[in-house]
Order: sequence, then structure tokens, then C-alpha cells
Amino acid sequence: MHRQFIADLQARDNVDEIYRVADKQVRSNRQGNDYLLLQLMDRTGQISGMRWNAGQSLYETFQKGDFLRVLGTTQLHNGMLQIIVQDFETVHPSKVTHEDFTKTNPGEVEQLLEELRERLGTVKNAHLKRVVQAYVNDEQLIDKLRRAPAGIKTHHAYEGGLLRHILDLLRIAEAIAPNYPQLDREMLLVGVFLHDLGKLDELSFDGDLSYSDSGQMLGHLVQGTIDLDRRATQIAKETGLPLPDPILWRLQHMILSHHGQLDHGSPKIPMTIEAIVLAHIDDLDAKVNAATELIESDRNTDSDWTAYSPIMGRKFFKPSANKATGS
Repeated sequence: MHRQFIADLQARDNVDEIYRVADKQVRSNRQGNDYLLLQLMDRTGQISGMRWNAGQSLYETFQKGDFLRVLGTTQLHNGMLQIIVQDFETVHPSKVTHEDFTKTNPGEVEQLLEELRERLGTVKNAHLKRVVQAYVNDEQLIDKLRRAPAGIKTHHAYEGGLLRHILDLLRIAEAIAPNYPQLDREMLLVGVFLHDLGKLDELSFDGDLSYSDSGQMLGHLVQGTIDLDRRATQIAKETGLPLPDPILWRLQHMILSHHGQLDHGSPKIPMTIEAIVLAHIDDLDAKVNAATELIESDRNTDSDWTAYSPIMGRKFFKPSANKATGS
């Protein structure tokens, strides 16, 4: 039977397919009746599912990260496709095809890792090189990086998304660096590599996509800074060559300031040239990725505009996702 991928669903389709639960909530309508709001996903995207007249008892029969066989009908609501769920049942992970639920196949992940190592391998500064090696030689960290998303909902929120985000930023950084001779290219590359690695501890991604307890309390900027300090201490212990304080501080500053503004979660605003570049290209990559996914998930063919996105604070012109043609 042909799989009903989320990206292929159209309004008024009858649905009988297995999807993974990215999120679930119990809500009440205006009449005070409970219903389930589900976020269902496969490798092609995410879609909301509404199960009316269902409360806490049904909510507790499955968990985020579980696979559900969903029966229902699709409909458009405010320009967004959703599934009105008539029934569902949990499906054991052994009964599903893993490749249907990840955007990045294992072979592609290994190619991305190889490119990551090649780009970081151009770092010649001895101190920065030892920092890079402390991370890339950590097999446990690399295994997490193979699987980690960069976000929960809108920012490369899929298996391998963090690796792709880091590599995209390394490519952008390499393209920018020649235009600014005052920029320390190697410092920028290493800062780009390190900036989001705290998400390996901030996020939980072995089942459902959620935040770990330490991630809720500290956040990945702080967690990444703490981890870098720990690795710098280990480097000094193993090699007898301490990381010079100015290098450590500049790398930690890039991690702490990469959200760019205090009200965006950075405890410090960027105060080095490399930190300024990192904050801007990080914001660029996240926003372009989020906008692209919003455009691709919008199913309202009667308009060239997406529905309003509360997260992004705007609508998007859908043809802008296609390359311009003509003279």
C-alpha cells in the first residue's frame, strides 16, 4: 500500500496511516468539552491532528515519541491542513519503517560528518586544533550529533538537524571570511562548530523531542560554555598545554552571545567581530529554514501567501521559495 506522507496529503483525504507523535495536549473548546491536539510527523513534515470529545484518560494511553496508526479525514483550517482524527492505536516501533520518519538517511549523515571534519581540519592554530580534536574524537558526542535536532518545532527540528545547521553555518562562514581581513577565520570556524553543541544536553531526542531537566534549568548556551570549560581543563591535564585564557574566553563569549540580544536569551551581546558574524549567520540560517518549512507546509492553493505565523510574526509569500526565472 502506498504510504500517505504528510507532504502529499490534500484537503478531504481519508487517512489511514502511521505517524509519530511530536507533541500532544488536552484542550477545552468554547463549550468546555475536552479534546486532544496532536502534532504528528513523518520525514516529510508535521501536521496537527484533532481528536474531539477526548480527555485525560485517552491522553494517557500513549506518549510523545510513540507511533500511532491514525484514521481520519483532512481539512483546511486558516490555510493549514489538519487531520480530524476519528480513531487511533499505538504501533510498536518494530512495526514501522525508520526511514519514513527521518529526513536524513544514515549515508547522508556520514557524508555531512566527513565534510564537517574536513572543514574543521583546516584549522592550523595549535590551541584551537586541540579544542576541535577534543570534540570530534569524542565518539559519544559524535553519536549524539548524528541524531540530534537543532530545535523542537521550527528550527531544523528533525534527526540530524543540528549537524546540518552547524555545517550550513560553516559553509556560510567560509564564504564570508575572505571579505573581512580583520576577521579571525579559524576562531570563527571553531566558534560556529561549538555554538550549539550544548543542545546535545539541552534536548531529549531518543524518544519524543523535548527539553531535558538540565536543559530547562540551564539552557544550551550555559551548558555549552560549561562543557567547553570542562574540556579545556581536560586538555591541559592530558597535554600539559593549557588553553590560553583569551582564546577560551573568546570561544565562550561566542557561545554565550550567539542569540545576539539579551531579550533573545543571550547573557551577553556580541563584543568581538567573530561573535557578531556568528550571531547574524545563526539567525539567518534559522529564519530561512523556518520560513521555508512554513511555506512548504502551507496547503492553501487559493493564495500565494501562507497563513500568519505567530512564531515568525508575519505571513510569507510562497513563490519566494522558488528560484526566480526569466530575464
